[in-house]
Amino acid sequence: MSKTVLITGASGGLGRELAGLFARDGYNLVLVARSDNRLYALKDKLESEYGVKVSVFPKDLSEKYAARDVFDYSQSNHISVDILVNNAGFGDFSAFADADIKKLHNLIEVNINALMELTHFYLKPMIESGGGKIMNLASTAAFQPGPMMSVYYASKAFVLHFSEGLSMELRNTGVSVTAFCPGPTKTNFSKNAELDGSGLLKNLNWSSCDSAAKYGYKKLMRGKVVAIHGLRNKIMAAATKIVPRALTRKIVYRIQR
Repeated sequence: MSKTVLITGASGGLGRELAGLFARDGYNLVLVARSDNRLYALKDKLESEYGVKVSVFPKDLSEKYAARDVFDYSQSNHISVDILVNNAGFGDFSAFADADIKKLHNLIEVNINALMELTHFYLKPMIESGGGKIMNLASTAAFQPGPMMSVYYASKAFVLHFSEGLSMELRNTGVSVTAFCPGPTKTNFSKNAELDGSGLLKNLNWSSCDSAAKYGYKKLMRGKVVAIHGLRNKIMAAATKIVPRALTRKIVYRIQR
């Protein structure tokens, strides 16, 4: 019997790449994102290439009760979710005082609240069945403060710490949690976060979406709790443990401004 994966933010970037990797290995899919046209195009592609069943549920996860709507959709269609991939998320490059507060509110709804709620809804059925996997998209941003993207960096710190804490609670349940921490990756993130004026684009090396997705997929399947993509990113994450925080925030500011 084929297993089913639910992926949020599946219409592009890492979500789309991950969907292809799961489909290649015979998993059925539930794809969630705002863009219904792109979701249905991906559904047709994956079903044609791999012969898997793909369900589509267009949804803006910044909306109130969005996570409940996703869960209710799977329940009403008798879809048992074996793997949950909380991939949806976005950033915002701006000094906090100048930022659009509604956009920041939506960022927290998607990056934190929807991720937490979806994990809560799907976790109990996984525990009851004796197995399951959850991938939460954190970031190397989770390891330090991020001036000029303060709310985004803080949201990813939440994802990392939430995932690590939850992984300990789930010992001996058969359910694993992976905080996937890619560094800068070539997706639509930079466009959506309005990074054109950011030093991130010129000061850091950006990984391919394909290589990052393959790494995250491999670590998820192995049950790795914290998966940091790339040697340089691993070194930078480790360095935050020994570099004074005052210096860390100055370095990040210089990189981003």
